[in-house]
Amino acid sequence: MNCPRCGAGMQEHTFEGPLARAVVIDLCAPCQSFWFDGRESLQLPPAATLSLFRIIGERAARPELRDADVAKCPRCSGRLRRTQDMQRATRFEYFKCPNEHGRLISFLQFLKEKDFIKPLTSTQIAELRQHVRMINCSNCGAAIDLAQGSACPHCRSPLSMLDLTQAEKVIEQLRRADRTGQPVDPALPIELARARREVEAAFSGVPGQRTWFADVSASGLVNAGLHVLTRLLKS
Repeated sequence: MNCPRCGAGMQEHTFEGPLARAVVIDLCAPCQSFWFDGRESLQLPPAATLSLFRIIGERAARPELRDADVAKCPRCSGRLRRTQDMQRATRFEYFKCPNEHGRLISFLQFLKEKDFIKPLTSTQIAELRQHVRMINCSNCGAAIDLAQGSACPHCRSPLSMLDLTQAEKVIEQLRRADRTGQPVDPALPIELARARREVEAAFSGVPGQRTWFADVSASGLVNAGLHVLTRLLKS
């Protein structure tokens, strides 16, 4: 299937869903997005959600700027509608087929939906400004001049980062809830804790964290957190 946003060929990832039925998720690397047919996002078993979290970490890159408001459903060619929703106190958005065939959601918005993302505090923004002048938006890839503000001028997304503390909790909940019998990496919570300490040390002004801020400048806050986690997992 081709991406409804950019036309690139999407990569298929197959997981076991309810009643042993296969759930196929399509991924667009250039747009950093997933396509979910129907209600697939709600039907994902815990092990599949964890696998998608790992896939995002491995494939995270700067998204290419594209106008998703002109994207069309790959099933019926209907124009996708920008839709906003809430996950607890976190607002996220996606692009929905008007005929209920599915939805397109970016990696960042998927992480928001699964409660892995949090906005930066004013203290963290001040610390970030001491090390970084320009940063790429984790949602659309546009440049943000921190001297001018703390929200993306293109898509208006506020500065957000991977909430590694919450990720530890969510992953533990998913592991306990999993009933598929699929193995879940037992080291993942440990590595999340290590990644969280590394990121917290950077914002606390601990010496030796310049590399992390350089990664933030190049790839954005969310991807920098994902890169920390992926690097730890690979090591």
